[in-house]
Amino acid sequence: MTLEVYTNEFLSMKQRLYRLSLSIVRDTMVAEDVVQEVLIKIWNKREDAGKIENKPAWAMKMTRNLSIDKMRSKHFKTGSIPEGYDVVNKTHTPESITQSNDTVNTIQEIMQNLPETQRVCIQLRDIEEMKYQEIADILKISIDQVKVNIYRARNYIKKMYLKTDSYGV
Repeated sequence: MTLEVYTNEFLSMKQRLYRLSLSIVRDTMVAEDVVQEVLIKIWNKREDAGKIENKPAWAMKMTRNLSIDKMRSKHFKTGSIPEGYDVVNKTHTPESITQSNDTVNTIQEIMQNLPETQRVCIQLRDIEEMKYQEIADILKISIDQVKVNIYRARNYIKKMYLKTDSYGV
């Protein structure tokens, strides 16, 4: 693999890899480290990269696995998702911006309570806009399991959000 191919195929995915890692480790510094380590590993394995059919799924899988490893490390400390993680449209009123931020924060809190597989599935599908097959390849589960996990996660998020919204808890 040449530097140009590496740049086009993998460095262009840097933000996607970062968002996936951040959704797992919930720490910007650790997520940046994970992405950097993944990109270095990909470059070091450039001889084998030509044999890989789905390179984006391979990179996402490496990022997921390394993020999980970092999270399980005894030195890892959890943190919250930083302020400003969500891009806000500045043409809205202050009230609508506040409501939007509250909604995003509530959904992020609800997502933290999801089982890891459901959380990663919904992250990859709804935020990263990946295809079911790509998610199945990354998580090493069937497409049907991906669909079931996404369905259950969405239902749980909807149920908990409506509960929170109606009771204000």
